[in-house]
Amino acid sequence: MTRIRMNVDGVAYDDDVEPRLLLVHYLRDRLGRTGTPVGCDTSNCGACTVHLDGKAVKSCSVLAVQADGGEVTTIQGLAPPNANSEGWHPVQRAFHERHALQCGYCTPGMIMAAVDLLRDVPDPTEEQVREGLEGNLCRCTGYQNIVDAVLDAASSMKAGS
Repeated sequence: MTRIRMNVDGVAYDDDVEPRLLLVHYLRDRLGRTGTPVGCDTSNCGACTVHLDGKAVKSCSVLAVQADGGEVTTIQGLAPPNANSEGWHPVQRAFHERHALQCGYCTPGMIMAAVDLLRDVPDPTEEQVREGLEGNLCRCTGYQNIVDAVLDAASSMKAGS
């Protein structure tokens, strides 16, 4: 067992873990952060995307011990607990308003990747959004509503709402 410490969604955790435990399984099974789904377990789909020290990572390709000392934000940490649609992160709100989901399985990873993209490129073009989300797969939507939602969120964030 290896001792790790990290902050997840603003809460400090101190745990003993197997060195081979994936971050996605630590988040879901140990911490109950089930908003982060296990998709493909091969880092191909991006459904498990979270932020580690402010950057988007696929949590199925990161060991929990690699996040030791880090700050992890999951989809559940983007908005305050029990927030309604007014308290959501602008990207979450835009996904809801633009119906940028169908089954919803990829949605947490798409939103986390979009937030990361907008942090680096606050006023993206449609092409930049498509490129920025390239590592996240959706098998339901055809992507256009997702792209539109990210562009709407960028406008909303730029306007300060």
